[in-house]
Amino acid sequence: MQSIYDRIELLIKRQGMTKKSFCKQLGISTGNLGDWKRGKSTPGTHKLIEIAGFFQVSLDWLVLGKQALTVQESGEDYFFEEIRQLNCHTGELLPEEKSFIKEYLAFTDYRKRMDKNRAVEQSEKQVEEQDEDEDENS
Repeated sequence: MQSIYDRIELLIKRQGMTKKSFCKQLGISTGNLGDWKRGKSTPGTHKLIEIAGFFQVSLDWLVLGKQALTVQESGEDYFFEEIRQLNCHTGELLPEEKSFIKEYLAFTDYRKRMDKNRAVEQSEKQVEEQDEDEDENS
């Protein structure tokens, strides 16, 4: 069975990067990465969200190795009082479920900000390249 570290290592290899550059980009000490490898510790929730966002994978896969269901947000407000499950049972969410939903919402917000930042950076880079081309043609 793969550990969280094994999945992180797989993502690093697939991205074609070194562990050192991965650590540098995400502000992780190489010592912490070594502790994760040895099973001495695991990444905290915020760092897991950041890693999942960086590699664009689901938290379910990163933490559990499971494929996540596709979730489409409707834009409606979330509620915690009562849920209706596929088996028609109703009941209140457990505190762990509420916490997971709040973390997931924070994760989706983080991903949206990162996507927006990437788009802005790409746009700025294109403008700089156009300016350089214009300078060279002058």
